[in-house]
Amino acid sequence: MEMWKESRLRQISEARDVGDAYEISLDFVKSLGFNFCAFSITSHLRGPHFDRVNFNNYPSGWNAEYEQNHFREIDPVVAHCNHSTMPILWEEKVYSKTPTLWQAQKQLGLQYGWSQSLHGDNGLRSMLSLARSDCPITPYEWYEKLGYTMFISNHLHGLVAKKLPDRVKDYCKPHLSAREIEILKLSADGKTAYEIGIILCITERTTNFHIHRVIMKLGVNNKLAAVVAATRACLI
Repeated sequence: MEMWKESRLRQISEARDVGDAYEISLDFVKSLGFNFCAFSITSHLRGPHFDRVNFNNYPSGWNAEYEQNHFREIDPVVAHCNHSTMPILWEEKVYSKTPTLWQAQKQLGLQYGWSQSLHGDNGLRSMLSLARSDCPITPYEWYEKLGYTMFISNHLHGLVAKKLPDRVKDYCKPHLSAREIEILKLSADGKTAYEIGIILCITERTTNFHIHRVIMKLGVNNKLAAVVAATRACLI
């Protein structure tokens, strides 16, 4: 390993504030050939009591546009990172169902990149993303630089986790109604909204309404994620 890389990684590991660690990481990531770096961390157990940590140097206005257009709800990379800790490359085929988001990113230079997530205790899920406007990422480059980004991701995640209580209090867990829990349990068994409606003697539309409510309460993106989050929170 080149000496400058070792020195920079040491600086990151010695940082005790997540903001300072991010700034050092951003400088390091730029040295690796990426214009942009984003780190965010959420918790599906802490609900409104947990303020989402979010650092990035994305182009001016992109964060506001992302929120205003509710892109997070349809972002396939976010959905992937909510369920898997395997890294994911930003490719056109990944955004096949969300071409509007893909085009918006490309116009701002967020075209070639990858994201990776870390799922920790107390429902913490973090995501680190690197991106640039030109030069596709080759498999060799991805393999070569993945170790550095995993080191950064783990350190940033750890700094946030250390400042949180060890245990999640029950009052931080979202309240689900008996009907919502019933529907989640059937969903966990693989039942569709139509089948659940028949079993519970309610309409498919009502079933979908309850599922949507659960998704909103748990702060996830889809029914599968809601089942996973509810299971981890011991709600079902």
